[in-house]
Amino acid sequence: MSLESMFRLRENKTSVKQEVLAGIATGLTMMYICIVNPLILEAGGAPFGPVFTATIVSAAVACFVMGFWANWPIGLASGMGLNAFVAFAVCGAMGYSYEEALGACFVAGVIFLALTLTGVRETLVNAIPHSLKLAIGAAIGGFLAMIGFQIGGITVNSEATLVTLGNIKDPTVILCLLGVASIIILEKLKVTGGLIITLLGLSIIGWVTGLQELSGFVSAPPPMTLLFAMDIGAALSIGMLSVVGTLLFVDFTDTSGTLVSCANLMKKVDNKGQVKGIGRAMMADAVGTVVGAAAGTTTVTSYIESGAGIKQGGKTGLTAVTVGCMFLLALFFSPIAISIPKWADAPVLIAVGFMFLEGLRNIDWADVTESSPALLAVFAVPYTYSIAVGIQLAFLTYILTKWFTGRSKDLSVPVYVIGAACLIAFLI
Repeated sequence: MSLESMFRLRENKTSVKQEVLAGIATGLTMMYICIVNPLILEAGGAPFGPVFTATIVSAAVACFVMGFWANWPIGLASGMGLNAFVAFAVCGAMGYSYEEALGACFVAGVIFLALTLTGVRETLVNAIPHSLKLAIGAAIGGFLAMIGFQIGGITVNSEATLVTLGNIKDPTVILCLLGVASIIILEKLKVTGGLIITLLGLSIIGWVTGLQELSGFVSAPPPMTLLFAMDIGAALSIGMLSVVGTLLFVDFTDTSGTLVSCANLMKKVDNKGQVKGIGRAMMADAVGTVVGAAAGTTTVTSYIESGAGIKQGGKTGLTAVTVGCMFLLALFFSPIAISIPKWADAPVLIAVGFMFLEGLRNIDWADVTESSPALLAVFAVPYTYSIAVGIQLAFLTYILTKWFTGRSKDLSVPVYVIGAACLIAFLI
């Protein structure tokens, strides 16, 4: 079977070159997770090397499922936030072992797999009101841009105002700002691969000038000593119910938000707010989570950095497959992967964040019951530093405003189900 027939390239008005370049763009912006994930989980008692390998293997498997099964250009890997929850809450404050935490991740993954196979997840996602779908995308865009400003040093913490202007005389900050300008200029000039050119260009400058150390080129992957180490029995105990529930809800909201946002960019949302083919797309994170827990890492989710590839022209699963291949290469080229400066990632995240804000123009601003919850999501996601919390607040506000303005007929049963889950998440 050819790549054309497998991914329907002509039908989607794309090419192998365009898809591969898009995959490289997404892969480069995601590569940090190979190092950051094991570093975070190491704080919860997990060994760095085996988690490094497990992170890459589970990400590759999930990307291949996304590419070959769903034909969506979305990259997946162990989710940020959930890894910290496991390391500092489950293994830290609660005192569970890392193997028991992996068991909880495995159980959550199996439940997700069942919900996906039965179509329940797709029903719930498609029930999200259209205004909130658009708002979630914009909120995540703002979130991405804010993260980009932070890691680029453009903004820094402030005790008085929470955030303030960073040291714009710092060479890395200057390079970050030049990187943003570079992406915009290359985009305007319609230069193919603008994101990759900027990211690699900044990295090379960092290595040559000594602003970033190049750790090497090739190394052997660490052994998978955590394979099938999860303690499923412990995960099924009463005490772990809240852990499994938290993993389920946060992954549902994070993945839903990311997929809906990317679907808007890919024009996969129809006039009724239904997302075409999202059921198959959601299979990837479910399978990835099950495989990841068995391999030795935490919950796998769709990455909003996929917007970098979509902006680069990615339209099919070949983009996701390319991302998966890049992860597998990282097993052997980890020194290069870990040597890409974070401040070089920043311009990409900022530029992609700007792109996601486009959906705001399609919100019905004349209807306060639609626009107000949407705006709450836009501000809550970046300011709470949580996609899940932003979505929860927006949903609860949406339901309340509809009820108390006599518009309860706008609310469907799935919306009430999601709202109830949001309320429970706040209470536990």
